[in-house]
Amino acid sequence: MARAAGKAKTRKAVAKRFKVTGSGRVLRRKQGKRHLNRRKNSKRLRRLGQPALVAKCDEKNIKMDLPFSNK
Repeated sequence: MARAAGKAKTRKAVAKRFKVTGSGRVLRRKQGKRHLNRRKNSKRLRRLGQPALVAKCDEKNIKMDLPFSNK
């Protein structure tokens, strides 16, 4: 008797933290903007607010946790 493949499920913790762009790259937030912001200057805080691309070597694992991202 053949076993059916498991149902593809999105890992919700990953879905909340990453976004797949139209070209298939993965965006993430930058670390360092959660607390102790009083001592960081405005320029630094603005830069930390911008999204960043995930490294190529990590993209595969993230996309495996997002089966419905279509990329």
